Amino acid sequence: SLLKRIRDYAQVHNNGKINEELTINSLNALQIDESGLDNIDYKILECLVKRYSGRPVGLETIAISIGEESITIEDLYEPYLVKEGYIERTPRGRRATKKAFEHLGEEYIDK
Repeated sequence: SLLKRIRDYAQVHNNGKINEELTINSLNALQIDESGLDNIDYKILECLVKRYSGRPVGLETIAISIGEESITIEDLYEPYLVKEGYIERTPRGRRATKKAFEHLGEEYIDK
């Protein structure tokens, strides 16, 4: 989990003591942004927003597009992205929300 990774970072860089500065540094080292998104989250959002222009996309298509297993996306990444309002699951596939477009600095296209 993320907390364990921060704890490990603290053990190496700050004698095991976790504080705000160390937390920010560890998240930067892990390439996690201020919204809690990492590299794979960005790949998913960019796939939905830039490659498919906000249209609904099937899970397998996303997986192939970003080079990740569909089960990994569904179990590990998708719950956070849905919970935080970046994507939504529709009967036709996963869809980027307005929040996702804005986070990537793209103009929102409602499809």
